[in-house]
Amino acid sequence: MFSWAFLFLIIAIVAGVLGLSGIAGAATNIAWVLFVVGIILAIIFAVVGRKPPL
Repeated sequence: MFSWAFLFLIIAIVAGVLGLSGIAGAATNIAWVLFVVGIILAIIFAVVGRKPPL
């Protein structure tokens, strides 16, 4: 998930440098959403993965 967020962040930076503000804005929003989803999933998996031994 974080690799996709990083990829869209790079796309946004390149598009911003080239002056493509619409594509840069969309890629930035996608990167932000993927990053937040990745953080939420990481927290959920960390909490669920901790089970007491039987």
